[in-house]
Amino acid sequence: MNALIHPTAALNVRDQFPALPADWHYLDAAATAQKPQAVIDAITNGYARDYATVHRGVYRRSSDMTLAFEAARVATARFLGASSADEVVFTRGATEAINLVAYALPKDGRDRVLLSALEHHSNIVPWQLAGYAIDVCPLTQDGQIDLDAAEKLVTERTRMVSFAHVSNVLGSILDARRAADIAHAKGALLLLDGCQAAPRLTVDVSALACDFYAFSGHKLYGPTGIGVLWGRSALLDSMAPWQGGGSMIDRVTFEHTTYAPPPGRFEAGTPHIIGAIGLHAAIDWTLGIGLAAIHAHEGALTRSTREALRQINSVRLFGPDDSAGIVSFTYQGVHPHDVATILDDVGVAIRAGHHCAQPLMEVLGVPATARASFAAHSGADDVEALVEGLGRVKRIFG
Repeated sequence: MNALIHPTAALNVRDQFPALPADWHYLDAAATAQKPQAVIDAITNGYARDYATVHRGVYRRSSDMTLAFEAARVATARFLGASSADEVVFTRGATEAINLVAYALPKDGRDRVLLSALEHHSNIVPWQLAGYAIDVCPLTQDGQIDLDAAEKLVTERTRMVSFAHVSNVLGSILDARRAADIAHAKGALLLLDGCQAAPRLTVDVSALACDFYAFSGHKLYGPTGIGVLWGRSALLDSMAPWQGGGSMIDRVTFEHTTYAPPPGRFEAGTPHIIGAIGLHAAIDWTLGIGLAAIHAHEGALTRSTREALRQINSVRLFGPDDSAGIVSFTYQGVHPHDVATILDDVGVAIRAGHHCAQPLMEVLGVPATARASFAAHSGADDVEALVEGLGRVKRIFG
């Protein structure tokens, strides 16, 4: 083993992930997480043994599935530290959750949103489409959102401050409580994009003092097609539905329709029933391992990786040293796509590209980066395989 790569007090969970053969090193968890057997079993049983519709049938299996579906909502609320399960809206993902807020939240005479230079496209485009004027908060030298600058940029016209809790490119962790205080001091609201935070940080929306929180199930070891929007009850009550159809109604006539209270108001149509069941299993699995343990484990791997990559003269690292489970880099003279292709040839899977963060690439002065991202199942052998693979990049490109 490379002397720079220090074995950690590793979580011993890799054998719970059937899609991870021993000779494959999956370092793309920031894009989507692999699924533990417990989640796969929950999804399989949901379709093969327990399946029925929810909220409609009076027969026993439908009632049982409704209870399981709503139990997933309760588990999600507890996972986020929410005061009520009615504050949890199931969506298709964080993208839909942010779109929902951007379209459905009354502007109340305020037409501006403050974003940061590191935001994912899903936290930029919805605000544009919803007609907001965008202010952009710069970053500090080490890739943090500059909250001193944010304090000066929030005005009486700012309706929303919408920041990534953890950057999907740099891994930098937002001081979310300070961001909330800055927003609230001017009467604005705070939305947190928690896609990268939820799989590795303990999230307590009360302690964070945010007003909305969004994350996607598939990054939290759960299935695709299910996401979560948490919102304060009073704010959800103030929001009109943004999609119409079944489930979200109280009473329908051709002349007038009244709507269900939240969260049903925002869940038009038959929901992703098994997605919610799978999300519940993923939450239980993650909490069983322990978010603090996962964060510490990934942090140790991140530090080892950055330490090893610093020894390669052609590598440029991005983001802070204490980034949360994510290491982005470039290799001088080699496009990140070529780096990723060579690594794939030796069984190392990383992400290469702009990571749906093109404005951030402009700030960094590069068209793309290579990105290695860790999960509970990652280990020192994955880091070693990455470093050895970069040695092959050097041999090929000189």
